[in-house]
Amino acid sequence: MTIYAKIIGTGSYLPPKRITNDELAAILAKQGVETSDEWIRTRSGILARHYADESVQSSDLGVKAAEKALEMAKCQANDIDMIILATSTPDFFGGFPSTACMVQKKLGVTSNCAAFDVQAVCSGFLYALSVADSFIRAGVYKKVLVVGAETYSRIVDYNDRTTCVLFGDGAGAVVLSASDEPGIMATALHADGNYGDILSLPGKLSNGVVEGKAFVYMDGKAVFKLAVTWMDKVGLEAMGKAGLKNTDIDWMIPHQANLRIMQSSARKLDIPDEKIIVTVDQHGNTSAASIPLAIDTGVRDGRIKPGQNILLAAIGGGLTWGAVVAKM
Repeated sequence: MTIYAKIIGTGSYLPPKRITNDELAAILAKQGVETSDEWIRTRSGILARHYADESVQSSDLGVKAAEKALEMAKCQANDIDMIILATSTPDFFGGFPSTACMVQKKLGVTSNCAAFDVQAVCSGFLYALSVADSFIRAGVYKKVLVVGAETYSRIVDYNDRTTCVLFGDGAGAVVLSASDEPGIMATALHADGNYGDILSLPGKLSNGVVEGKAFVYMDGKAVFKLAVTWMDKVGLEAMGKAGLKNTDIDWMIPHQANLRIMQSSARKLDIPDEKIIVTVDQHGNTSAASIPLAIDTGVRDGRIKPGQNILLAAIGGGLTWGAVVAKM
């Protein structure tokens, strides 16, 4: 019998502090940085983003999303065999203890299940999903919790209006279960470190001191060009592996970075705008959290239905990019 990894539960969480474009513009104006709702909206499609309070960590957001996913899946935390968490903003500098272990602790898991982080920036959730799929297909584990959680508001330079207006905080999660029904049908992952400098966090640690800027840097034009090209190609690759055509896709759920990138990528795949799940307008770019946030939104509002085919695609720092085709 063929074993599939099927999504049986989804969850998401946005911290309650919602900052509209006008509110952010007013905050930035106080420090001499000029922007506006019109400037942000026309370039990105973003209307608002959410910021976590200083005392809230990425794991706290991840736990909230995971609890909702577990509830939908009708699972207890101790039913989970492994936790994989994608993040670029771990709870601890250096990434250990892993944020996945912190989620495990805060969920009250006592089974000593495996837990680890994945770092592929905005592609991180797809990388994590692919790893979980492989473990389940191999028969090693039966239930895996995959989380994307970010607190990007802490690593953006609020003197750089080209990046600080784009990012927000949030988390999303899915529970994957071994099934004899089709679930994840194909994955495709890629990376090219030669482009690492166009989207990075260039600060380096030396003897306990950060050298350089510990803020996100992005060459927006270069990222836009590569994102549209590579998300198209990797989407076609994943659909080909799954034996599907673009007309078989019910919903495309791209990384929620920029509305123009999302629409351009879908257009190259000949997928109409009405088949794109869009949430970037409400929470901005939440990096590894953006795709699971969008999946949960689509599931809970009734657009994504059992049996439908979804195409997930992302590009992130590294550069990394990937796509996943799944039957819900």
